[in-house]
Amino acid sequence: MKPRQDSTKPAPRRKRGFERTSGLLAQRIRKASESRGFSETRLLTHWAEIVGAEFSEVSRPVSVSYTKGGFGATLTVLTTGAQGPMLQMQEPRLREKINAVYGYNAIARIRFTQTSPTGFADGQAEFRPVAKPAPKQPDAACFEQAADLAADVADDGLRRALEALGADVFQKSKKT
Repeated sequence: MKPRQDSTKPAPRRKRGFERTSGLLAQRIRKASESRGFSETRLLTHWAEIVGAEFSEVSRPVSVSYTKGGFGATLTVLTTGAQGPMLQMQEPRLREKINAVYGYNAIARIRFTQTSPTGFADGQAEFRPVAKPAPKQPDAACFEQAADLAADVADDGLRRALEALGADVFQKSKKT
């Protein structure tokens, strides 16, 4: 007879290579966001795309609370003190953008909390997203090398495009 497997032991892992990090963390992320009332994690992860740059630079979603037996939840949004009244005036527009993600009128009210995300002692909050550095332009040697390769192309527009592409490729191959 085959011995019974203990149900408390985790299932053996199939050996198919590396697992994606998103697969390993999905359950934990969902549990953490649901503890704050976010049934849809999209509101947290894609805040800038949902509400736009003008709102995302000065605000962050904090929690969603649901009323007993009623439709519509209250979204709590963190912002700096100076931006609170400005966001309050834009609440209908902001609520419309957020409800478009849910597909129905999920958020009935938005409550703005005017404080710093790091605590009361700082008194300042930095909401601006980190700017990506501008890509470096290829140096002259890369342009010359690419121009030599594309010299036989008759069409001017195509030749310039190939030169630019070639210069980028040669620049990146120098880094590695």
